[in-house]
Amino acid sequence: MSHTPALGKRPRWWTELPLIAVVYVLYSAGRLLARGEVSDAVDHGLSILHIEKVLRINLEHPLNRFFTHHALFGIPADFAYASLHYLVTPAILIWVFKCRPANYSFLRAWLMIATLIGLVGFTLLPTSPPRLLEASQGFVDTMAQYGSYGWWGGDASAPRGLGGLTNQYAAMPSLHVGWALWCGVVLWRYGRGRWARIAGVAYPLGIAIVVMGTANHYLLDAVAGIAVMGVGLLLAKPALRLAERVRNRLPRISRTAPHTGSPGETHAAGAVVSGGCETSAGERFPRQPARADVADSHGDARADSAATAAR
Repeated sequence: MSHTPALGKRPRWWTELPLIAVVYVLYSAGRLLARGEVSDAVDHGLSILHIEKVLRINLEHPLNRFFTHHALFGIPADFAYASLHYLVTPAILIWVFKCRPANYSFLRAWLMIATLIGLVGFTLLPTSPPRLLEASQGFVDTMAQYGSYGWWGGDASAPRGLGGLTNQYAAMPSLHVGWALWCGVVLWRYGRGRWARIAGVAYPLGIAIVVMGTANHYLLDAVAGIAVMGVGLLLAKPALRLAERVRNRLPRISRTAPHTGSPGETHAAGAVVSGGCETSAGERFPRQPARADVADSHGDARADSAATAAR
């Protein structure tokens, strides 16, 4: 029988932090290593763009032109792309940890599983973002255009000089959109008040517009990010049950050491402790006389009765 954690039981932060750190390091390292061939990544990007044009859903072009021609919107969009992904998600995770402990394990598992699935997508389908396609495709890299206003250069959200530490061909799926959707669901479901629900809708929608307008993702990247979060949601509960079964089957160290005895020990061998009272080896209940003593006492009682009758 599987056991679930008690509702309302707060997780231990000293076990959560290493777990989250390990998953994030694995995600970052895997994302960096899953580069693939640049030509393959460009071909995949062109294929996605072709599909969108056939379906007439290539929203990236008008959004990118708008951000390119209007710095008032393009610069804040670049700041949002370069920072919110790494600030809002951890902030909401910490808030859930402190204020919704009964739901934390599930929400954390959902986020982590979806992130690892996204890593599989980066590995199997390296994809060039729109900004790295040839100029003839009609995209402008707004991160490079407005790079003088922020800490990033021409390498997406990476700080200047650190472009080699990021994989620019990990566009499919968009975890910017996926993580934003997770944040939105948490705000809508567990936030308090109307503003929390408004933020729950506006934040993922705004991030989806930002990633397309800055030419970092295609619309289908965003759709794939949503799909990845959906799969992570479906797998979260089974993963938690599996983890609980594994924990229950692990060998447990006995809390009591075997009794070895010592020369100075004063307790009789085989003594039993029950209810705070100690019994000897021949006793059934605490402070009950031994059977021989009971027999002697009965014999003395009968002798006393006979003497009394004789008198």
